[in-house]
Amino acid sequence: MASLILLNGAQLAKQQSGALGIVCLRANYSTDGPRKLKTTNLASLKRGTGGRSSFNGVVATVFGATGFLGRYVCNKLGKIGSQVIIPYRADHYEAMRLKLCGDLGQVLFHPYHLCDEESIYKAVKYSNVVINLVGRDWETKNFAFQDVHVEGARRLARIAKQAGVEKFIHISSLNATPHPEPILTKEGSKFLKSKYAGEKAVREEFPDAIVFRPSDIYGQEDRFLRYYAHIWRRQFRGMPLWYSGERTIKQPVYCGDVAQGIVNAIKDSDSQGQTYQAVGPRRYKLSELVDWFHREMRKDKEWWGYQRYDLRYDPTFMIKVKLTEFICPSFPVGDLHTERVEREYVTDDVKKGVPTLEDLGVNLTMMEDQVPWELRPYRAALYYDAELGEFEKPAPPQFLH
Repeated sequence: MASLILLNGAQLAKQQSGALGIVCLRANYSTDGPRKLKTTNLASLKRGTGGRSSFNGVVATVFGATGFLGRYVCNKLGKIGSQVIIPYRADHYEAMRLKLCGDLGQVLFHPYHLCDEESIYKAVKYSNVVINLVGRDWETKNFAFQDVHVEGARRLARIAKQAGVEKFIHISSLNATPHPEPILTKEGSKFLKSKYAGEKAVREEFPDAIVFRPSDIYGQEDRFLRYYAHIWRRQFRGMPLWYSGERTIKQPVYCGDVAQGIVNAIKDSDSQGQTYQAVGPRRYKLSELVDWFHREMRKDKEWWGYQRYDLRYDPTFMIKVKLTEFICPSFPVGDLHTERVEREYVTDDVKKGVPTLEDLGVNLTMMEDQVPWELRPYRAALYYDAELGEFEKPAPPQFLH
């Protein structure tokens, strides 16, 4: 019947004027004229059942979307029908893959530079949520920690406030402190010091900002599991750790849990001005984690020859770190650089009374359930087609609580 109506309308359009033909075609489908919007409030424009092909009223600008955590955040935002604006710099092909996170027309891109205030304003002026995931693990000749973590964060928060953004979410770091304890360097971790200053700068410009302090984040293409799995982190088949890793306690968190916490904070009306500690459900000694990683990679002591020893008695390792920074200053091989080694031995300090991801309704992922899958590509003799039950299941790590 619909095709017959369309055919009759098309024949009528040929016989009469073009304008009359168009009117006849429209009349066959709908008699409603254009309706005037009562309000431009995005929340009033919600449409759909809440899935990827819906619009839930959230327009989020995600700075740092092409990074490790940003890809998970964009995907979760797209799944619930958010419109996502992705500012990018340098090669636009890095950002284009994120087009698939949302439905057609819901993922938009805009070039920007962290020092260009006009481009930042254009990226946030239509948004009601801004998420700052921009960060550096090491300093480069173009961007120091102060430029990215402090001045850049301050600039984003200030412009978001000027543009009338309702929620500003800033990603800091667990253990951020103005006076980090020195371990291998004289001043301590400059990363943690700048992250603390960045939190303070954001609060000054956007008092109701939501701050997340994640511990070491693991997942696909991370810089935690892959750091210890990389050949350049080892000394042949030995793993140097400060005090053999016995004095360092870590509480790593899965990247999907952090991303879900960010999304839940957008929905939660009570999250304004809060600080959340994004940590995993269990605490482990660093020595236990690294040993377990190598068991999962089938690089244990008995079969492969792995051994862990005290970094204090191996000065050649720090020489290798300095050499790596000198040869590859913009992207150190295996993410091995002085700042990473320094921060590696800082024990995760989870403060009591500060809310965590669980307070946002996130069901935390156990490392024992996720890490074996993530480390599977790094197994020794990966080409070997093992029979079912040929290798014993590696013993899980012992956790503190």
